[in-house]
Amino acid sequence: MNEPKTPYEIARRALKRMVREQASPTPANYLAYYNEIAGLHAAAPLPEPLPAALVAPLTHFVESVQPALGDENPQIGELFADLLAVLHEMPVNVPKLQGLLADCQHLIRFAAEEQGEIKAALLKLLHLIIGNIGELSLDDSWLKGQVDGLLTVVAPPLTLRHLDEMGRRLRDVMVKQGEAKQRSVEAQEEMRKMLAAFVERLAAMNASSVSFQGKVEQSARQIAGVKRVEDLAPLLDEVVAATRGMVEETAYSRQELQSLQDKVQATEAELVQLHLELDNASLLARHDPLTDALNRKGLDEALAREIAGMRRKDSPLSLCLLDVDNFKKLNDRFGHDVGDGALVHLAKVARANMRPSDTLARYGGEEFVILMPDTGLDDGIEAMVRLQRELTKTFFLSGNEKILITFSAGIAQLQAGESGADAIRRADRAMYLAKRAGKNRVMGA
Repeated sequence: MNEPKTPYEIARRALKRMVREQASPTPANYLAYYNEIAGLHAAAPLPEPLPAALVAPLTHFVESVQPALGDENPQIGELFADLLAVLHEMPVNVPKLQGLLADCQHLIRFAAEEQGEIKAALLKLLHLIIGNIGELSLDDSWLKGQVDGLLTVVAPPLTLRHLDEMGRRLRDVMVKQGEAKQRSVEAQEEMRKMLAAFVERLAAMNASSVSFQGKVEQSARQIAGVKRVEDLAPLLDEVVAATRGMVEETAYSRQELQSLQDKVQATEAELVQLHLELDNASLLARHDPLTDALNRKGLDEALAREIAGMRRKDSPLSLCLLDVDNFKKLNDRFGHDVGDGALVHLAKVARANMRPSDTLARYGGEEFVILMPDTGLDDGIEAMVRLQRELTKTFFLSGNEKILITFSAGIAQLQAGESGADAIRRADRAMYLAKRAGKNRVMGA
């Protein structure tokens, strides 16, 4: 077949081949067929126009991303200004847009890495500052509890929800601690004043006693020198008056001292109560604000105590790591408030079915840890299966809708010489296998 000579013939054959081979009718495909039939060298493909439906979303994306990157780097500001200028052109210069987007991708990646490093450095600095505050305030147990709570909340991974919950709890704790601390200082000042009054009253009593003794001795000397009976009466009147004054002074002092003693006892009782309130406020910093289970810091302390007890008594200790099944779907369908309510419900049912010696802690998100002292692996598995059955009987209500809460769990019995963290990791792997096996299951590690 003769090669076509005219551009018209070349174009006609190019279109026919595109139809026959069912190629997409794009300028780039047409140009490729045209060059092949005409025997021309491949030229750069014609840029396809940017669909109008993409211009507005892409513009909005650029305008939304820029504030998140900050204004410290002027290069980023210039690049985004160029991007917006290209997007506002009609038609959009696609090759230029592609080049700017490639530059933007590089800068965004660099900025994200830099912000990640900055966040890590700030967290490290914050840990250092909080830790030093705790070291400088070892005599204040209430402050130590607050410091422990802060160290827990700034541990990664950080979530705004967790920070907000812990922030509210810490503000409440700080208000209570401030009030209790101020009242404690006032009560101590009252004790100091009452002690000073007590000492002053004792001094007054001593002075009164010395005065009375002097008067009695003087009267005794005068009586010894009396020659007539009628001269004795005035001296006896003086002795009686001095004695009556001494009795009245003693009675008054006794009443005043009794009043001081009552105030001291009342203030002492108030100080004891204030210290209890401070201790309770400190304990709040070791509890999860949503479920009232122990938080990670509280879990670490409880686990250390149980491990020490296990080794001292040579008894078994098992721990369970459980994870609520399909929790993300629950949040997506009903909202985070219902998801929070589900976690509270699970914690309530768990506490109702645990022994007094067991410990419940929120490990993070929808994960909980249960410590079971004096419990072997098989008994631990059986206990968690019983808890699963109880959850199927006790539905969680969202409005009028019953929601079945299930969980997958892994159980690990602490081994000789094993750390608590290692045992939790083994339980976590077993829990993952329980998820893979179909959820709502309990597996031993």
